[in-house]
Amino acid sequence: MTLADLKPGQSGKILKIRIVGNLKRRLMDMGIIAGTPVRGEKVAPLGDPIEVHIKGYQLSLRKDEADKVEMEAD
Repeated sequence: MTLADLKPGQSGKILKIRIVGNLKRRLMDMGIIAGTPVRGEKVAPLGDPIEVHIKGYQLSLRKDEADKVEMEAD
């Protein structure tokens, strides 16, 4: 499962980021690292972007960015 598959109200844990380079660094700087709990908050009407709750704050991500983050659902 990826972060892009997370539905509002569903929670899980980050496993790994499947990309290298600047995007990986940016996601890690925003707190998306292995072992971090995450909960889905909102999905835009057309499905992009998605909003997640991570480390006490709301984070909006494009669906193609969120698709690069593997996670496991609770």
